[in-house]
Amino acid sequence: MSRAVAIHTEAAAAARHARYGKLPVRIRFEDMTEEVEAEVSVGANAAYDPERSWNYYSCLALDLGL
Repeated sequence: MSRAVAIHTEAAAAARHARYGKLPVRIRFEDMTEEVEAEVSVGANAAYDPERSWNYYSCLALDLGL
């Protein structure tokens, strides 16, 4: 019976080594980053947009209506 367990253990170890025995291919940092053109800031010339006003500040007193 111990021989059957040893064969099963060896088979499991071989399967693990086949699946996890080597490290994945290394990815260069340049391949992980992407350069994107930023939006032009319109600053003080921007029209007020109530739907997006939360992007600029968050005030608990205003949120509660105080």
